[in-house]
Amino acid sequence: MNTKTLSETAEIITNGTAYTLFSWSKQKGTNPIAVKYAEGVYLYDYDGKKYLDFSSGLMNVNIGHGDQRITDAVMKQMQEVSYVTPSCVTKVRGELGKKLAAICPGDLNKAFFTLGGADSIENAIKLARLYTGKHKILSRYQSYHGSTNAAMTASGDPRKLAVDSQQATNFVHFDLPYLYRWEYGEENLLKESVAQLERLIAYEGPNNIAAILLEGESGSSGCLQYPKGYLQKVRTLCDEHKILLIIDEVMSGFGRTGKWFGFQNHNIVPDMIAMAKGLTCGYLPFGCLMVSDKIAAKYDDVYLPIGLTYSAHPVCCAAALEVLKIYEEDNLIENAFAMGKYLDKKIEAMKTKHPSIGDWRNTGLLGCLELVKNKTTKEPMAPFNARPDEMIVMNKVAAKIRELGMYTFVRWNYVFIAPPLCVTKEQIDEGLAIISEALKIADEYSGL
Repeated sequence: MNTKTLSETAEIITNGTAYTLFSWSKQKGTNPIAVKYAEGVYLYDYDGKKYLDFSSGLMNVNIGHGDQRITDAVMKQMQEVSYVTPSCVTKVRGELGKKLAAICPGDLNKAFFTLGGADSIENAIKLARLYTGKHKILSRYQSYHGSTNAAMTASGDPRKLAVDSQQATNFVHFDLPYLYRWEYGEENLLKESVAQLERLIAYEGPNNIAAILLEGESGSSGCLQYPKGYLQKVRTLCDEHKILLIIDEVMSGFGRTGKWFGFQNHNIVPDMIAMAKGLTCGYLPFGCLMVSDKIAAKYDDVYLPIGLTYSAHPVCCAAALEVLKIYEEDNLIENAFAMGKYLDKKIEAMKTKHPSIGDWRNTGLLGCLELVKNKTTKEPMAPFNARPDEMIVMNKVAAKIRELGMYTFVRWNYVFIAPPLCVTKEQIDEGLAIISEALKIADEYSGL
């Protein structure tokens, strides 16, 4: 490291912190990584330090960093046309819509292109209400669907509590326990979870409920897995009561769980799919709401009151189309499934070494370690929605992970493991070695 490099790093961080706002953070004392470039599963800062990206950015850079096939596709499109209004059509718009229709199961054949996950959720909610003529949306407490108004209200994430007074109306939440913290067995967990939802539908009135909104697989809430058979029961209840089922695949979509979409692990077909993240893998901001033919048909002769200035942006469409080709050409979905099984096996061995590992929940490459102070009592290393003073141990773990050359998502008592789908066994071993070293800190506070 030389003075010039250090000075450059300091200037970049100073400019970033002085003139921009950082998400979900107090603004003083932030210590961001100054990323100079990224390639594959690694980030590189201006001091030459390499970081293994073990959470794919925010679980979105599925194909890995720095793939110049995307650069070429985007540049080619920009040389033709960079923007047209959504009332125009480009070749790439139709090709992308056709490709997504081929990927999606059932009659999910109509794409409305957005600029991200929250946009997709907002339009799904609006369309569900328009189509059904009903107003209530049911969703899970421990979930996250975005930070715009309706999307944040639909979320059960405690990040919404700071703006509680601004919540949108007609959203109803339900609790869905998860097996690690359920005392009565998985079969009873399924029965109670379904019975609770049935009661809620009865209390709220099925004629008032437009949709049930659920993640294909749980993400930032802790990869909280559904009881086996749960989504099938939800699908049945929706059909019985003429309620639409919206599945949020923003995080779990596009190979992340070892299938194109997380809900495909549960053998259901929703009425709408909200997607983003892995659609362009963060190379450009983009999202999509896939809608069933049944819903779309209503608007053949009726005005459709949804729209965005940058809907179907041709450059973003070009990036997405190339990303979809890469998933197939590089066999990334198959690799995600195989590496997920390898990861499961390696972490089973780690459990015997680290008393702080209470649970490991993973589907494909969407995984999360839950750290505890005691494996018998399952007391969490940090509680749900932990205060800063309750995060001392986990902050030390996170700091050690970064010091050892890894970027990953640490939240409450969770350490997320969701590397790019191009990851190899050797890179998984490298990452787990870093996490294992950091877990020694948590082990000191954990008793057998």
